[in-house]
Amino acid sequence: MKKYIIGVDGGNTKTDYFLFDTEGNFVDYINDGTCSHEHVSYKGAEEILNAKINELAGRNNIERSDIEAGAFGLAGIDIKPQLNEFTGIMERMKLKKYACDNDSFLGIFAGTSKGYGICSINGTGTVAGGVDPYGNRRQTGGIGTLTSDDAGGGFIASAGARLVYDSFFRCGEPTVMAAPVFKMLKIDDPEDLMRAYSEQNYKLYSTDMTRIVFKAAEKGDEPALGALDSAAKQLAKTSAGCARLLKFGEEIEVVLAGSVWVKADSPVLFEFYKNYMRKLLPGKDLKYNILSVPPATGAVLWALSLTGINPFQESVKQKVIKAVEERLNDD
Repeated sequence: MKKYIIGVDGGNTKTDYFLFDTEGNFVDYINDGTCSHEHVSYKGAEEILNAKINELAGRNNIERSDIEAGAFGLAGIDIKPQLNEFTGIMERMKLKKYACDNDSFLGIFAGTSKGYGICSINGTGTVAGGVDPYGNRRQTGGIGTLTSDDAGGGFIASAGARLVYDSFFRCGEPTVMAAPVFKMLKIDDPEDLMRAYSEQNYKLYSTDMTRIVFKAAEKGDEPALGALDSAAKQLAKTSAGCARLLKFGEEIEVVLAGSVWVKADSPVLFEFYKNYMRKLLPGKDLKYNILSVPPATGAVLWALSLTGINPFQESVKQKVIKAVEERLNDD
């Protein structure tokens, strides 16, 4: 009788639920809103997860007992008590086998060749997850400024905006970022900057503002380069710190995921990051991969691995990647 697995990628805004059979064949898919406890409570998360798994099972005429394993990468699982809460949820869901952790771990399964390495997520915020060859998992960062997660898109954008303000009013260096910021805010006079910053605050944390910083850095603008150097140092310390807490050999695969890593217009941040990683992990052969497949792929591959299948066989992995990409591109 055919058996199945569930792979779930749960973000802060949306959740992807995939149903595959244990041979790596796509069966069904649901896209829904967030199931993060930070938005819907633990009880709400449990109800949502149960409802969606029941929906997948029901409309495909399968029983819960036919589901061999489930893997859940969920935003908001940052500390052990949170993981313990979700472990309890998994137990009550009565899946035969399950794995549940922060969504940063999905990038490792989706973007490495063997299912272990480090994943640096740099999007709105930052976090790093790691899995070593022995299956040990660790997470560093993800809390915010208190743990020096000062590198996400919002941080880089706000740093650029602050540097523009500094250049006029706080003895800062002149910066080529000023002209595009003025254009974005539709002002001409520095005297209007304070008013524009107050009234159009949302623009100063936007993707457009982040791109202004990247483009200025590419032109050699010292303030922009300083901002990216600072961000890269924090990203590297989080990634390298995670690696040091695990047991790796000479080679470590490093996956870069999140909107800033994946969609960045400039290689400057990446080059700074690699330089710091070399200093923090001397003697390690670091192999980088910017994640080009959906993180949900990692949830499916992770779930397959729980059944004893090697999901990193190229034929299986490519079949899963193709199926996930097709559904998410159509969504």
